[in-house]
Amino acid sequence: MIVTFGLLALFFAFVVWTLHRNRVLDQSFTDYAVGGRSFGARYQAMSFLNTWYPGSMFTAFGALSVTAGVMSFYVLSYSLLTVVLLFVLARPVWIWGKTYDLKTQGDLFALRYGSRHIRTIAAVIGIISGLPWLVLGMQALGNLFQAMSLGALSFSTSVIVGVVVIAIRQIWTVRMGMRGVVISDYVQGIVAYVFGGLMLVILSVWLVQVRGATLWTIDPKLYAIPGLGSKEGPLYLFALMFTGALGGWCWPYIFVRLFTADGVKSLKKSAALAVPLTFLFGVALLIFGMLASTTPEALAKPDDVWFIISEQAGGVVLLGLAGVVLLAASMGHTDGNIQAYGAQLANDLVGNYVELDQKQMIVIAKGGMLLLTLLASWLATLTLPALFSLAVLAYQGIIQLAIPQFLGIFWRKGNREGAIAGMIVGFVTAVGLELAYGGQLPFGYGLTSGCFGLATNLAVYVALAYLLPRSDEESRRIDGLFAAVGRPRAINATAGIRPQSQPI
Repeated sequence: MIVTFGLLALFFAFVVWTLHRNRVLDQSFTDYAVGGRSFGARYQAMSFLNTWYPGSMFTAFGALSVTAGVMSFYVLSYSLLTVVLLFVLARPVWIWGKTYDLKTQGDLFALRYGSRHIRTIAAVIGIISGLPWLVLGMQALGNLFQAMSLGALSFSTSVIVGVVVIAIRQIWTVRMGMRGVVISDYVQGIVAYVFGGLMLVILSVWLVQVRGATLWTIDPKLYAIPGLGSKEGPLYLFALMFTGALGGWCWPYIFVRLFTADGVKSLKKSAALAVPLTFLFGVALLIFGMLASTTPEALAKPDDVWFIISEQAGGVVLLGLAGVVLLAASMGHTDGNIQAYGAQLANDLVGNYVELDQKQMIVIAKGGMLLLTLLASWLATLTLPALFSLAVLAYQGIIQLAIPQFLGIFWRKGNREGAIAGMIVGFVTAVGLELAYGGQLPFGYGLTSGCFGLATNLAVYVALAYLLPRSDEESRRIDGLFAAVGRPRAINATAGIRPQSQPI
């Protein structure tokens, strides 16, 4: 325990030291919420990865690759598609963000549709949908600290220890806002996905060389995917990849990454950096899990495969390093969640209806982050048997933001009535089907409730776009927004602004 917990403590101290070394006093809410739009491609790429991939990648998806084999590669497919969408979204979103000082996902909705109430709807859907996943992320730390204690701590005690550690970590997130999140993401991302990816390769080689595991000798059922006649349905994998890719940019803590860059070029370059990192890490993790399926201990406890194989291959030292990797991934995901939701509370909920100055906005954001940390920490220590079901339900709900978001960015025709009505109808449809059938729709051929919600959402959005024509004034406003994206001179004028030099 001295070795494992000592390595965790050293890494935690290094992250805190890095944050203190790079602390900058925020001059405005924009500085606090989006880091002054000052980060280059390397920071953007690593911040995206550290927020996108939670610590549960090493536990939940590691376990999935052990038990389900090639089907687990759907997470890699939709992750790569999400990065491709980053390249597509970079230009319009960053330019609108810089020109109109957008700070949250709700800000973009309000700008595009000319309605402050849609800002509130988007924020409420985002916060409610994200809370179960935030709690699950905190609970996942229970596996980490139980493994680091070499089984000396019970799971419930380990969860409490993990919650305390991640709650202490939020002190710096609350104090430094987005700037602190991105800076720590850079450090944590290198540890989690570069060093962690290297560990996965080394452990895979060990499994092949020492344990004799190969992809040709594993259980053939690990190569099976759902098809005609399967319980899941022939469209199941398509549904997972489609909703996963669309849903990626619906999460507020992911979307805000589009506002933290110092320009369109940096965002596009970050996508180019994130693609190979995403691919190499994802392949290394999933192949590692498939090879580990030949180990009886991993099959018995697939959620602990990352720790089991690390300890078998390198004893307590490698086990401690495995814990450092998972802690780095978990902190980045949790930090990004809490910071984004605090900013939404101040900007999209309270600030949407009460006039606040810059200092008051920052104070409310910090207060909201503190309350959210306390609430999620408390929920994580409880026994909530339906929590995972709520998290799945939340995902079907959050993707309903995709229709007004993506069509709003690339299609001029949509209006506020269609956006609001579509989101509400889609959300109700998805939640209703999920509650009624528990995720197994007998008529869906594998399509999820979220897919049916998207279909009704799209139908309402498009129908109202044609049935309720905009006024001439609103049309001119929308044309002006799209013209700002299309004029090269205007783009160059804003994209060249660099608010601050890079930290670290």
